Amino acid sequence: MDDAARAVSPPVTHARVLKIALPIVISNATVPILGAVDTGVVGQMGLAAPIGAVGLGAVILTGIYWVFGFLRMGTTGLAGQALGAGQTGEVAALLTRALMIGLAGGLAVIALQGPLFAGAFLVAPASDEVEGMARDYMAIRVWSAPAMIALFGVTGWLIAQERTRAVLAIQVLMNGVNVGLDVWFVLGLGWGVEGVARATVIAEWGGLALGLWFCRDAFRVPAWRDWPRVFDPVRLRVMAMVNGDILLRSLMLQAVFVSFLFLGAGFGDVTLAANQVLMQFLNVTAHALDGFAFAAEAIVGRACGARDLPVLRRGAVLASAWALGVCLGIATLYAALGGVAIDLMTTAPEVREAARVFLPYAVAAPLLGLAPFMLDGVFIGATRTRDMRNMMALSLLLYGLAVAVLVPPLGNHGLWAALLLSFVARGVTLGLRYPALERGVAGAAA
Repeated sequence: MDDAARAVSPPVTHARVLKIALPIVISNATVPILGAVDTGVVGQMGLAAPIGAVGLGAVILTGIYWVFGFLRMGTTGLAGQALGAGQTGEVAALLTRALMIGLAGGLAVIALQGPLFAGAFLVAPASDEVEGMARDYMAIRVWSAPAMIALFGVTGWLIAQERTRAVLAIQVLMNGVNVGLDVWFVLGLGWGVEGVARATVIAEWGGLALGLWFCRDAFRVPAWRDWPRVFDPVRLRVMAMVNGDILLRSLMLQAVFVSFLFLGAGFGDVTLAANQVLMQFLNVTAHALDGFAFAAEAIVGRACGARDLPVLRRGAVLASAWALGVCLGIATLYAALGGVAIDLMTTAPEVREAARVFLPYAVAAPLLGLAPFMLDGVFIGATRTRDMRNMMALSLLLYGLAVAVLVPPLGNHGLWAALLLSFVARGVTLGLRYPALERGVAGAAA
């Protein structure tokens, strides 16, 4: 048994929380830069179709890869607990399992690209010219699917060990390589849309290579290739249950946001555009909070493995306190400068006016979304994924009821109210399940 190293968990300090959180916040801040460079480089071709093709193709592939996001979250919780329990062999074996799932998932995407892409274009139709270029783009980019999906597992494994600087380094390398090759392939060699795709493929495989290099210590432990352990039925079943719960929870959460946009479309093009502009405010909030949610995942996971309830509580409280400060700051900025941001994102007067009408909902969103966001991190670290799944199902039901009751008399105001109520419902229902999480840790420690 390799849990002899179980000991007192490292103390939870503000410095520890920030050491985990800040690299993720910086990493997330670099993501929009790549999209802007892709658009800018292709825009130098002087045609509209290539810009639309790259944008549409990237959105489709990102949506497909998003389905495998469970691998990042599940790996963080399980690896964090194994680390806290001193099970170094299991930590290494978890990396192997995550890589195998990621590579297999990527190969499945490559094999099924025909029906997957056809289905995507049915949902998001485009002109023949744009669709043709987008298909060419995706036919190249799909070959890095194994790298991108496996990288979810690598990222989760590194976060569990609180090595978020490594995660930042991976993102910086991928973005840097991508930007440099974009310029060379498109502007220098004249490869157009296919050049952007090739640059991304090379960057994504390079990111996985760097990630594996950061994981090199795990490959020095024989357990990473201890196949009876890697394929242990009990451990595989636990991993499957955790990942399955997270996948279902994520699909239900996505259903809320997708239905929000679809229902908003029913109020006309102006309202749809205004909602889309304001959704960017919510995206910024989510990216800013990611680091603190990841900090909660890592600290809680390790504390659960060590059966250290005081550390679990302090980790959850400190990470949430920093997240609260961030949310207050973001809400204040949105209230003071939201109109300026709206004007930067759109020049259409009617869209600007409509977005300002609904801006208060975007101001309230960070504060109402804090609890569910941070509790997600706590429950992921504790691998209480069944609770996450069930509470998300209940929140989705309450959202549907709110839409049915509020949208007919209030229109888009009712739709925004229903969305924010879904945040509150997730926070309240997960909060009600938190005592059971603590009892589970305390009972395991007894």
